[in-house]
Amino acid sequence: MVGKAILAVLLSIAAWSAAGAQANLSLDATAAGRFARLALGCVHLEYPNKIGHVLASDADVHPPRELTPVFFGCFDWHSAVHGHWLLARLARLYPDSEFAKAARTALDASFTEANVAAEVAYLRGAGRRSFERPYGLAWLLQLVAELRSWPDPDAPRWAAALHPLEVEAADRIRDWLPKLHYPIRVGEHSQTAFAFGLIRDWSVAAGDVAMTSLIDERSRAYYLADTDCPLRYEPSGEDFLSPCLAEVDLMRRVMSPAEFSRWLGRFLPQIPRGSRSDWLQPGIVTDRSDPKLAHIDGLNLSRAWMLLGIASGLPAADKRRASLEAAAAKHAAGALPAVTSEHYEGGHWLGSFAVYLLGGSGRIAGTAQQ
Repeated sequence: MVGKAILAVLLSIAAWSAAGAQANLSLDATAAGRFARLALGCVHLEYPNKIGHVLASDADVHPPRELTPVFFGCFDWHSAVHGHWLLARLARLYPDSEFAKAARTALDASFTEANVAAEVAYLRGAGRRSFERPYGLAWLLQLVAELRSWPDPDAPRWAAALHPLEVEAADRIRDWLPKLHYPIRVGEHSQTAFAFGLIRDWSVAAGDVAMTSLIDERSRAYYLADTDCPLRYEPSGEDFLSPCLAEVDLMRRVMSPAEFSRWLGRFLPQIPRGSRSDWLQPGIVTDRSDPKLAHIDGLNLSRAWMLLGIASGLPAADKRRASLEAAAAKHAAGALPAVTSEHYEGGHWLGSFAVYLLGGSGRIAGTAQQ
């Protein structure tokens, strides 16, 4: 049964959609507590676990908590990373809530110098050059950006502890991008467009002008000439990211609103003027106990925040904004009730996607100014 807090969120979504107004999704403390409990239940839960681990010899056989002692929970490394991000974000937004103390305790247990040193050593091990690239590394940078934006006595200490891993992640991206001749256009972890958005937002927050420039240059090289993205072919059966919408959500960060508006007309000419929601239907989830089929819930959540991001990057008078926001409302309304602990296959990661959507992440800091 959908809780009262989620119902309130859905009603607010419907209200601004019907009015054709600028979307202003937000969390209340009850809904935030629900999502926090999902992450608290898994960031230090070691099993079940899916590791992407290269073995060079018998000496490399260790349990997850020894291989990556910061991010060993939530089924896989990247989910553990954005599970920690969720806890930091919600504890920052609701410092006096019941869950904030537990969130801080979990973060304090994870972010120690010894744990981070072991994570860095793991990444530098033989055969791990592409480990969690780019998705997990991008979320790691987002986590550090979140800690740095938190005016809390402990947050700078946690960010400092993670700094060696932050440097390692950023250096790996810097080394990789000049060699990546083609973008990666899939709907899962290896997609470049979504990761570039996270990385660019981190670079702006960190003041890393060189990384911002690198992302902008590579984004234009990969995507600027693209036209007529085949949105009608989406989704693929296991997508949790939209290849077309993620590309648009990236490019609105790179371009001014006027340039972005023109490019969008060439790239997705089918976006209607007005306030229609029927031009893009949410994906259908047939089995939430199947870890791959449950990806479609994540697709609906990420589509919602991408549609809102795209709208935010357009000029205020652009008549496509209302249809983008209406489609976002439909996707959010269908996906938010699925963010529960009923099935660990989705529960270990969908809370982060819900908080990214409802917390307005990515819609301001990374957008180019006119």
